[in-house]
Amino acid sequence: MRLDLHGRRDAIIALLAENVSLSAADLSERLGVSVQTLRADLRDLDEAALVQRRNGRAQLRQQSENIGYLPREGIARKEKQRIALAVKNLIPDGARVALGTGTTVEQCARFLTSHGDLFVVSNSIHAVCALQNAPGIAVELAGGTVRMRDLDMIGVAAHQFFSTYRVDYSVFSCGGVSDLGGVMDYNSDEIAVRKAIAGCGKQSVLVVDSTKMGADLACQMGHIRDFDVVVTGARLAPALLRDCKQADCRVIEV
Repeated sequence: MRLDLHGRRDAIIALLAENVSLSAADLSERLGVSVQTLRADLRDLDEAALVQRRNGRAQLRQQSENIGYLPREGIARKEKQRIALAVKNLIPDGARVALGTGTTVEQCARFLTSHGDLFVVSNSIHAVCALQNAPGIAVELAGGTVRMRDLDMIGVAAHQFFSTYRVDYSVFSCGGVSDLGGVMDYNSDEIAVRKAIAGCGKQSVLVVDSTKMGADLACQMGHIRDFDVVVTGARLAPALLRDCKQADCRVIEV
């Protein structure tokens, strides 16, 4: 089946996440698309700061901070939708839910609009907007300084906000997951707010797409086994699956 533009670029990102680097010819062979088309895709992905081209090969960029929100929305779009569907099936009508930041969590919010009578607390304006058509929903939004790039709040006020609630499910993402299963992020503010979100839920649900696997970022908050549920499009290494099973962490691979 021939991929559309978004599907093809999702596939490029996924292949680069699995390999150190690939050439346009390599990608052309794997995706069944002309080299010229792949070169145009790589140029656009480079301009969006997702991919770095060097000596005829491309690789994912290593970031000292996360890329902008809009470019992230285009990464692994279909995988994020599968993750969101799995999260929707975990959460019943009438639940109390905490939603964190990021494009995967926003997709989860979109899929939850079919649920009725939800009570949601969030520090993401994107997630709140995605929920506006949910029937009978009540929403509490964190205060504090808005991070304009992502339209969210991650400072001290957001940390205190989540500490005042007790919900049924906490749904959140992260900057990346290391090869050993460490939950990584770009700065200590991200880590502190995620800890508060995870702590306010009876069940903590980490959602993470496959492009975040193997990340080498500056900050770490625990291990994926520390959470109740991990929903991912990645295929985790057998050792990580064993760690999660021993810790009663349920892994849902979509």
